[in-house]
Amino acid sequence: MNYLNEAAIQSFKTFIDSHDAFYIAGHKEPDGDSISSSLGLAEILTLSNKPFQLLCAGPFKRTEIKKYEKQFLKKPKPFSHEHKKVGFFIVDCAEYERVGDFANELQDLDSFIIDHHRTSDAIKNGILDIEAPATSIIIQLLYEHFFKTMSKKIAHIFLFGICTDTGFFRFLDEKSSLVFEAVSRLIKYGASPKLIYEKMTGGKPFETRKLLSILLDRAERTFNGQLVYTFETLEDTKKYGKKGRDSDALYQVFMAVDKVKAVFVVRQDTDKTCTAGFRSKDDLDVSIVAAKFGGGGHKNASGASYTGNIRDFIEKILIEMSKIIS
Repeated sequence: MNYLNEAAIQSFKTFIDSHDAFYIAGHKEPDGDSISSSLGLAEILTLSNKPFQLLCAGPFKRTEIKKYEKQFLKKPKPFSHEHKKVGFFIVDCAEYERVGDFANELQDLDSFIIDHHRTSDAIKNGILDIEAPATSIIIQLLYEHFFKTMSKKIAHIFLFGICTDTGFFRFLDEKSSLVFEAVSRLIKYGASPKLIYEKMTGGKPFETRKLLSILLDRAERTFNGQLVYTFETLEDTKKYGKKGRDSDALYQVFMAVDKVKAVFVVRQDTDKTCTAGFRSKDDLDVSIVAAKFGGGGHKNASGASYTGNIRDFIEKILIEMSKIIS
């Protein structure tokens, strides 16, 4: 399986060649793949002698990406007058609203999207490959097409993005040989899976362990044990904070339970808004449920937002989950 074809490569090169400077942005509430995709693309532009600005609306909640926050601007700054043709790269998402409010300032610019999410709309200009397990691997392959060597630093960044979006390879199957071939090249350049795993799983505040115990205690099973869900209140957030939330550990604990096919966690973010994260196994497509609430993501890992309270959101999610769980 090839995540890039000649037409995609040529369209990418044409976009770079036809612009003088670039903005690069990923989605709000960034994860490792969004950050790595942005940084990897920035390296391509650096080696192509093209000026750029890295943008991210934040917040940088995850401990493993916090160190990169200082490299990103919250809002775009104007380029000098000598740069008459400015382009806008959007990575790891395809919707302007997911980028953040500053995207409105850039919507008149030529744009090029690089993404791998199945819930992304058809794009006019860019590369969308839902078979790719991470946007980072698409950009890695672009990098390798144009440049014959890679620094240890950039190899580490690409591997970090791939590892975070594949759950450190847990979500890959027998069709994923291309991924492991790409990863082996990154390791040859000096990227360390061991260090990345430690970065992904370590450094969590002690309070996050307390919060995990509360969410575990609240968990309920339904649909003959096939679905587990729990929730986090505003009071929980005030007491234990948002820093270093370990959602992945929570999902892993629930998904390891016998008969469980799907998990969702709802959080009350403000008095009027909630978010939900979904995980599933095999062919159970939770992106269908997320899309019902304007969200999206992957077949087995998606998210959504909702205006209202936890209880109402959970009830509506359960109705939608009943349509996909037999």
